[in-house]
Amino acid sequence: MQNWVKASAAGRPCDKRSIFFRCAPFDWRALASLCLMSWVVLAGASSASAAVSPLTIGFDQPASDWEREGLPIGNGAMGAVVQGGVQQDVLQFNEKTLWTGGPGSSKGYDFGWPESSRVEALAAVRKALHQKGALAPEAVAKQLGNKITGYGDYQTFGDLVLDFAEPENVSHYRRELDLSGAVARVNYREGEVEFTREYFASYPDGVIVIHLSANQSGKINFKSHLQTPDNRQVTATADKGRITLKGTLTDNKLQFEAQVQVLAQGGKVASAKDGSVSVVNADSALLILSAGTDYALDYPTYRGKNPHALIQKRVDHAATKSYAQLLANHQADYRELFDRVALTIGQASSKQLIQTSKQPTHKLLENYGKGNSADDRLLEATYFQFGRYLLIASSRKGSLPANLQGVWNNSTTPPWNADYHVNINLQMNYWPAEVTNLSETTEPLFRFVDALVEPGRVSAQRLLGADGWTVFLNTNAWGFTGVIEWPTAFWQPEAGAWLAQHYYEHYLFTDDKKFLRERAYPVMKGAATFWLDALVKDPRDGQLVVTPSFSPEHGNFTVGAAMSQQIVFDLLRNTTEAAEQLGDNAFGKSLRKTLAQLDTGLRIGSWGQLQEWKEDLDDPENTHRHISHLFALHPGHQINTSQSPELVKAARTSLDARGDGGTGWAQAWKINLWARLLDGDRAHKLLSDQLQKSTLPNLWDSHPPFQIDGNFGATAGMAEMLLQSQNGEIHLLPALPSVWPAGSVKGLRARGDIGVELTWSQGDLTRALITPARSGEVQLRTPLFLKNFTLVKISNGKSVSVKGEGATRTLAVQAGEKYLLSKK
Repeated sequence: MQNWVKASAAGRPCDKRSIFFRCAPFDWRALASLCLMSWVVLAGASSASAAVSPLTIGFDQPASDWEREGLPIGNGAMGAVVQGGVQQDVLQFNEKTLWTGGPGSSKGYDFGWPESSRVEALAAVRKALHQKGALAPEAVAKQLGNKITGYGDYQTFGDLVLDFAEPENVSHYRRELDLSGAVARVNYREGEVEFTREYFASYPDGVIVIHLSANQSGKINFKSHLQTPDNRQVTATADKGRITLKGTLTDNKLQFEAQVQVLAQGGKVASAKDGSVSVVNADSALLILSAGTDYALDYPTYRGKNPHALIQKRVDHAATKSYAQLLANHQADYRELFDRVALTIGQASSKQLIQTSKQPTHKLLENYGKGNSADDRLLEATYFQFGRYLLIASSRKGSLPANLQGVWNNSTTPPWNADYHVNINLQMNYWPAEVTNLSETTEPLFRFVDALVEPGRVSAQRLLGADGWTVFLNTNAWGFTGVIEWPTAFWQPEAGAWLAQHYYEHYLFTDDKKFLRERAYPVMKGAATFWLDALVKDPRDGQLVVTPSFSPEHGNFTVGAAMSQQIVFDLLRNTTEAAEQLGDNAFGKSLRKTLAQLDTGLRIGSWGQLQEWKEDLDDPENTHRHISHLFALHPGHQINTSQSPELVKAARTSLDARGDGGTGWAQAWKINLWARLLDGDRAHKLLSDQLQKSTLPNLWDSHPPFQIDGNFGATAGMAEMLLQSQNGEIHLLPALPSVWPAGSVKGLRARGDIGVELTWSQGDLTRALITPARSGEVQLRTPLFLKNFTLVKISNGKSVSVKGEGATRTLAVQAGEKYLLSKK
């Protein structure tokens, strides 16, 4: 025990069928009442279970490694990692707008645009591709790549450091993150005194809060100060318990400030000239932290007001509240989002969970797959909800979207700049948002992409001579929309189309016509306009293709690679549908004409595979981690089991050949792909691989190093195993794995603005509650329709008729009603 105490001082980072269906005759209103009671009881049981055994990630010692053992908290704009040292507690924190580079950088900044138009160079590359069929990535990068300056890095803001006296006789140490309440805690005993620290990041109050207490009065003693890296000019002061650190980044003169108010019950609070605040002999202490910069998401300058007034207002206002009030505000806001979804997949009983949840999480990971099914299911359910927790913590209205590390970064030179890679990574961050009932978290993504449109117009013109807008491989906080030099991943002009997909998906899930008209369609139309100009007729077959085209990080540049064509098809199809709904008939007509001539990127090759390139070049022995040519299966909807069985078979052949290997995000994508292929056991096998091979002890995804997209992708994949709703059909339990034979899920969302709750037993659906937010027809797919079933409207208990035969049926629904499908 003493070893880690000293190390932490260094600051290192019936049969489950409803009984009333078996009794007759029945009063239908009584039936409806019993149905409602049944669901209320189930929901209450779930809530009670959560109350006594919250989902937790825990350790029995302080973090010795920030990346592997830190516990993240966040409110969208700010994040912090709890390390929990006993003698010295270092709370590393971030504010998402603190970036080097950009306009004003001492290195210069050009948004990734070359000095002159590349249209002639593009024409030369296209001509060479027509003549040779393929070009090495290095050759294309030499022609079209761009040496960038001033790109910048997302920055750690610094550390809030709490120094304590050297402890003696420390025991019963526990550090945990409670996902159900979004609070991190540290508990330990020193002799007869039990110390508790609690940490959370409040969205409604805009602050990070630390509360220190003990079971005996007068035992809270510490000294606190802020520290920040050397690449900035700073001053630190302390007065009346308020620490203020302000300064500018050396590189771009971005102004930043952090304030910490230290309050105490009992004892004394003293401020020192060195910018520190001490607490002596207090019963408890409260620290309130807020930080910000003068960044503004405002092309082309990206500068706003000095942050001082806003930060001071936040801290002043929070300081008028008690800890209990701050916690209540935080948890009311958080739980309104988090508690929408509950998942049961075979976790242990509540009594067993109380004991199991106290196990260090790394022990659950180490023992995963070794025979304890209940523990394995607990880990999986925790991992699912951790993904939702991370999205709430790193993406709230008013902040930048979640980046490669969400909001958490302890470096001034993080991997891949901790930026926004837009050839899958940023998109994957938001895959779970709609289906797991966190639609509100998408607002930062849309605000960010909205701001890319204007610089994206310049990129479209200068690099391809096209109207509309686009972006390529990567972007940053400074509106970067151009190209870099990296040969194997610099040219991805389809990224703008992929980002536009999220706008239409948001509309499909929410049925928000105003959003479609005012927000989504302008962005989608601009992205589609770009491709109406940028597509080229392939002289080999007369189809419209993307050229040059590249399947990310794999092979040579060619014409019409599958991923490029599939993404453009997805955009043009979605935009056509939107144009028709909004009455933009002229543009819709031009889109339909282009779609009729477009190469869809779907071909079955010589060994039955879905081709990655237009030419049949796929090697059945190649196990490259990228499976980009399966975009049409997921997140696209071109390939689906109901309408294209030959393509489904080809996609499976390709996925089988590539194998189950890959880094965290690649394995997460494969979970979703196998779910779309309706193979729950294979999807679960990928989930198991991700937990065992690409998950750190604190459950962060490892690329390596830490990269958050795998967390989000896996959460989305687990949801896809339970519910799918593409192409106008809601498929209930489409890919249920055999290791989840009984369970339930509440709160998932289907496209069409429909809420779904499911219960299953012995691998079969036993009950589904469907709650549509709009009136119309709903098409459901489930094998339950092939058995004796009952479908009733909850409000009056009357039977509801369905149209169709087989496992897919259609029912007419009314907005706001609840429909219960159940086994007889």
